[in-house]
Amino acid sequence: MDSSDLTETLQDAGLSPYQAEAYVAVLELGASSATDIAEASSVPDPRIYDVLRDLEDKGYVETYQQDSLHARAHDPAEVLQDLQTLAERFSDAAEEIEERWNRPAIDDHKVSIVTRFETVIERAESRIESADNQVQLSVPANRYERLAPALRTAREAGVDVKLSLYAPAGDATALPDESELETTCTEARHRELPSPFVALVDRAWTCFSPHASSVNEYGILVDDRTHTYVFHWFFLTCLWEQWDSLYLKGRTDPPITYVEIRQCVRDVGPLVDDGETVRATVDGYDTETGERVELSGNIVETDYASASASDRDERLPSQLAGQVQLTIHTGTETYTVGGWGAMIESVEAERITITAIE
Repeated sequence: MDSSDLTETLQDAGLSPYQAEAYVAVLELGASSATDIAEASSVPDPRIYDVLRDLEDKGYVETYQQDSLHARAHDPAEVLQDLQTLAERFSDAAEEIEERWNRPAIDDHKVSIVTRFETVIERAESRIESADNQVQLSVPANRYERLAPALRTAREAGVDVKLSLYAPAGDATALPDESELETTCTEARHRELPSPFVALVDRAWTCFSPHASSVNEYGILVDDRTHTYVFHWFFLTCLWEQWDSLYLKGRTDPPITYVEIRQCVRDVGPLVDDGETVRATVDGYDTETGERVELSGNIVETDYASASASDRDERLPSQLAGQVQLTIHTGTETYTVGGWGAMIESVEAERITITAIE
């Protein structure tokens, strides 16, 4: 670095142009008179005295009298420390700028667009680990291992996890075995077509990124129930319903828990139609007030508007669009219960637990 570059750098570090030039001159001349320092720099003679005293106050030089004012460079340890600290601050600022560019703060935003897939998967990992109720995840099999620890944490907390895994047809070796899936999900399905990365958490959070062969790399982070509901339907129709099951946690003896009302009605509807007594507890929200409610009683009726009792088990997209509800009698009151996004029912169910079948 030549003298001019050093002078400019010192100015970037906070010295004035005169101070930077005078200090470089002192470093080159050694102990010298103020007059010699002024001549070796572009500092005017009348200003050199004030400039040297300012440098002394900053710890760069020390002045002394010897017929006239002289100056010599101070031990540079303190100066070097200041410059190194400043360099670290610049480095930290550069990293922060890159971080904010890649990952906009989402606390004050409902939807954020990010530029890296890594940002999306990091956010999904964090949200899955802290999930309270349910996770719907679509991920390529080769990305599964990254999220497996977060999925185990969620399952240990009792979270319902629907896992859609992509692996090409005939490549079963890429898929985790049943003993592994038992620790990370409630149900897993295998899809054979590439698709976007989607993580839906607790009906509020969405993490989305196009599939790997997409022309543009970007991601969408959503903190909004309405937007997440749209992604939920994409998950159901494209990534879940028509694909074959890899693993299903047994639903034989109560208590049996559902977070998706369609699956609940598919299973218990025929029992109710046959006159069996099905007791259930519903945790959810009052659709008028938004307040949390818990109902316990008998399921007295189910309604799957787009499917007859004989074909409720068929996984047809046309059966997903109609109204699905159940009616529960608590002993004193009767309530209609809908699923995610319920509007005309009394309660939006977040979790339905079948407690007894008689």
